[in-house]
Amino acid sequence: MKIAMVGSGYVGLVSGACFADFGHDVVCIDKDQSKIDRLRAGVMPIYEPGLEALVESNVKAGRLTFTTDLGEGIAGASAIFIAVGTPSRRGDGHADLSFVHAVAREVGERLANDAVIVTKSTVPVGTGDEVERILAESGTPWRVAVVSNPEFLREGAAIGDFKRPDRIVIGAEDDFGREVMRGVYRPLFLNESPILFTSRRSAEIIKYAANAFLATKITFINEMADLCEKVGGNVQDVARGIGLDGRIGGKFLHAGPGYGGSCFPKDTLALLKTAEDYDSPLRIVEAVAKVNDSRKRAMGRKVIEALGGADKARGKRAALLGLTFKPNTDDMRDSPAIAIAQTLEDAGVSVAAFDPEGMEQARPLLPRVEMKSDPYAAIAGADAVVIVTEWDAFRALDLGRVKALANAPVLVDLRNIYKPEDVRAEGFSYTSVGRA
Repeated sequence: MKIAMVGSGYVGLVSGACFADFGHDVVCIDKDQSKIDRLRAGVMPIYEPGLEALVESNVKAGRLTFTTDLGEGIAGASAIFIAVGTPSRRGDGHADLSFVHAVAREVGERLANDAVIVTKSTVPVGTGDEVERILAESGTPWRVAVVSNPEFLREGAAIGDFKRPDRIVIGAEDDFGREVMRGVYRPLFLNESPILFTSRRSAEIIKYAANAFLATKITFINEMADLCEKVGGNVQDVARGIGLDGRIGGKFLHAGPGYGGSCFPKDTLALLKTAEDYDSPLRIVEAVAKVNDSRKRAMGRKVIEALGGADKARGKRAALLGLTFKPNTDDMRDSPAIAIAQTLEDAGVSVAAFDPEGMEQARPLLPRVEMKSDPYAAIAGADAVVIVTEWDAFRALDLGRVKALANAPVLVDLRNIYKPEDVRAEGFSYTSVGRA
């Protein structure tokens, strides 16, 4: 089966490479000529473990190609995936669907065979209806079905998520769309991956509901962490205790500085705007978004307290270890590190930082932060060392070396990756999240 993937960003490139690895003939299409040139040269536009090798092997096998010519790319394709960005629209927070609509128009104008048009991008409910209308307006004589097939990829684990998914959601309105999509995902039948066929609108809602629910779990355990600090509890014990309940589950119950990334902040906001449009307010999601936004600066204030309070912190120096919103990615979008660094700078604290993959992305976002070549270079001369992202490289720091390099033995662990007794035994003042 030939598959066209319009958009070669995170979702499009990972999905296209994985489909090719299943044996499909995949063409990734993007308007950015420089990105296509780099992909042809084997240079990845994003950091994702295993992606470079996966792309290289499928390019060599002739199953994966790249082009800027949409007409050439979709020719003969049974399934045409739309995997372009849907960022928050400036001014009102709605998802910006201009790229999705533009692709639909161009596909309608250049389609040369029967095909299923698949929205892989995260889109609000009703987007498939609009794509269908745009295709009808184009006057294409070919049989077309519009299908919603949301992605559920975690950055840093995307290839495994694609190849061994919890579920595959397909929102289709006719048999033609369902049968083509069965063919697309037939290689996963061997893994017995559950495929859920729904209406198109239900599939669109499923994606947003899933992200909002996971964001809610994160925000809930973060508020429990605050309570634990006040009453003398341990949030890790609380998370373990409730997570063992099969109705709750232990995933996404790790207290920290708040969620970020390309999905949760944008998607919760888009869901809220959709709910407003339909006069169906989502009070829980509203609270989640508000609490998460305020939490990031609160983590900056936690560091300031560890430095002795606002009066004593001015003129001091903090070392941030980790800048990306999570490990195993270079994604800085809505990362808690941004608000933490800005809060520190507003309080007169200078900031140095190190991240294994994200510093190139971080530089334009944090122009006053000194980017260092390794964690110990960032720690040198710091009055507080702050673990912001739980990269493996930070899980076994040489605490003796840290103490010798830093101005003061102060460690603020916003990911709870160290045991308090171990750090304090090394002579550190230690602050964590949700542990008295």
